[in-house]
Amino acid sequence: MTFEGVIMNVFYKYNGIMNKEIFIEKATGEKQIFDRQKLYNSLNRAGASEVVIEKVISEILDNLYNGISTREIYKDAFRLLKKYKSSNAARYSLKKAIMELGPTGYPFEVFVSHILAKLGFSVEVGKIVQGKCITHEVDVIASANNTQYLVECKYYNSLGKYANVQVPLYIRSRVDDIVAYRKNLPEFKDTNFFGWVVTNTRFTDDALKYGLCAGLNLLGWDIPKNKGLKDLIEKSDLFPITVLTNLNKKDKSFLLNKEVILCKQLIDSPETLDELNVSTAKKKQILGELKDLMNY
Repeated sequence: MTFEGVIMNVFYKYNGIMNKEIFIEKATGEKQIFDRQKLYNSLNRAGASEVVIEKVISEILDNLYNGISTREIYKDAFRLLKKYKSSNAARYSLKKAIMELGPTGYPFEVFVSHILAKLGFSVEVGKIVQGKCITHEVDVIASANNTQYLVECKYYNSLGKYANVQVPLYIRSRVDDIVAYRKNLPEFKDTNFFGWVVTNTRFTDDALKYGLCAGLNLLGWDIPKNKGLKDLIEKSDLFPITVLTNLNKKDKSFLLNKEVILCKQLIDSPETLDELNVSTAKKKQILGELKDLMNY
């Protein structure tokens, strides 16, 4: 069933809602018209069946009111998806799960390094490197085919925060200082250097304009279009362990402190779960969700 089919199935019951505009409030405080297609796309992207999508949309429409927050809509959709299939809820919670990789930015840096390694780069995390003027700590250095990317990761743990223009301005100057030193070293002869800024949210318009104009690679939640962070995660199946609905906050924190960042790490080494204070039945639930999420 298509989006149109799902909507038509709930049209008659919610005829009043369907024929008027409902304004919702984003995390930034901005108001926008509720977009049914966007909700359908997000549920479909999470892998939910058409039957489940119809049920979720029906209940969401039943609870809509002017001024409802996107957070409340998300919570309702997540709750309903979890009731039907936990792995769908896990995929749906991806953006929130990335924000749970804190409180420091280091787990996000490791996470980004895994994504770049999956793309074929040789990676190093948290390296202190010499520049022409001063030393710098580079979050991730990604190298391949005589090309080296100096990657800065900007992690935010709350919705509504964007990477502003100060971020690419700062990174451009750091990259230039490092390149000015490295280009004269024999081991980097014929190496092309580029700066790369990765964020788990979005860039402001000025940050985008300056970053692109200054020759930086910018990777945000949905930038570049169809090749943003969420696309890379979904295409590579490199989901963070924070998406798992059967793990509580304490369990997630324990695993992150052990640098168990990816669901794939738990699939490859399920004995890691033995270190958690969970029952055999709970462990079975976690493994079941993992295998369903990863299509094992």
